[in-house]
Amino acid sequence: MKQVGRPYYHESVNNILSKKDKLEIGNWTDNMELINEELQYLIPLEKRLLGNTSLQQRLLALQRENQLRLGTLYRYERNMANAIECDTLECDAYYLNTHEKNRDGYMEHLKNYSQLKLMLFSKILDRYKNN
Repeated sequence: MKQVGRPYYHESVNNILSKKDKLEIGNWTDNMELINEELQYLIPLEKRLLGNTSLQQRLLALQRENQLRLGTLYRYERNMANAIECDTLECDAYYLNTHEKNRDGYMEHLKNYSQLKLMLFSKILDRYKNN
């Protein structure tokens, strides 16, 4: 996880917040890249051990959603440079709302991924607990 260095007193509040937001987005994208890697193992694992078509489709849909969200976050990260140039309240509000929307989407995606992964592990354990 990336960490924020201590802000210097000569930096503006906007600069400090921008650095914090960029680090947060970096952490989100790192976690989503890890989810991509995990799904590359979980999908074949499900296919070999369970063969549950419904669960496999949910994993594949989650993989697609992860890739789409990751692309959105990378584009958002590139556009963050424009936030520093804001000189109106409306502009600041736009970037704040966009950041919060991305955070909410990321958190919801993480929750969905965790639930599906736990369901997969639970089904695998149920299938092989007597073997």
